[in-house]
Amino acid sequence: MKKLFSLLAMTFLLTFVTMNAYGQDLAQGSDQTATEQVQEETVAQSAVPEDEVQVKKSFHYVLKEKFIEGGPGFMATVLLCLIFGLALSIQKIIYLTMATTNSEKLLNDVKKALSSGGAKKAMDVCKNTRGPLASVFYQGLLKYDDGVDMVEKSLTSYGSVAIGNLERGLGWISLFISLAPSLGFMGTVIGMIQAFDKIAVVGEMSPAVVAGGMKVALLTTLFGLIVAVILQVFYNYLLTKIESIVIDMEDSTISFIDIVAETSSK
Repeated sequence: MKKLFSLLAMTFLLTFVTMNAYGQDLAQGSDQTATEQVQEETVAQSAVPEDEVQVKKSFHYVLKEKFIEGGPGFMATVLLCLIFGLALSIQKIIYLTMATTNSEKLLNDVKKALSSGGAKKAMDVCKNTRGPLASVFYQGLLKYDDGVDMVEKSLTSYGSVAIGNLERGLGWISLFISLAPSLGFMGTVIGMIQAFDKIAVVGEMSPAVVAGGMKVALLTTLFGLIVAVILQVFYNYLLTKIESIVIDMEDSTISFIDIVAETSSK
């Protein structure tokens, strides 16, 4: 429930920021229009090329302009893929950050606890330590009195569960990575259909007739690919983070088994 609440809160925050930025642009629309008129008058007076005026537009304004030109329907779905994908990615990054454990310190604390107070004291150390590694050690310590072999089997079984929990949720991010460009390509097909419909109505093929549909086709594809690239960066970072945690867990588990074998033989 906590994970669901954090995910919903993150999604609401990203949506609020996006809509707030969009609202600010609308509020500033009249001011920007007046500014553009002044710029056009200045250009007319000083014979400055029109391209230089276009450079003066902010990137955010141009992005909003292209977003509207691409068609609010399909562009909104692509934007939702970005929002939900980022929300899931940020939630997963927070989870993996909290799951990272100082394995060397934990091993030393467990070794001292086993030497001084036995398995029960070592389990208390694991209870007070955050992360899946401490949980795996705790499950192994439950079988401490049954011998090293049972400890190793317990670590292997529960370690697989812990790794599965680390990888949980990546499938949804992968879905949005695939969905965003797919929606963009769908917009491309629809834009091409619109262009051919206009050609059929007019009865001739000219750049002016085809331009509108082609613009929708290209913009939806472009924004879909941009969303996919952004989410792919987060996805690869998460995979690298999980791989790092898993490798650390495997190395620490081997050291933990050696500690158990050493202390149980005394």
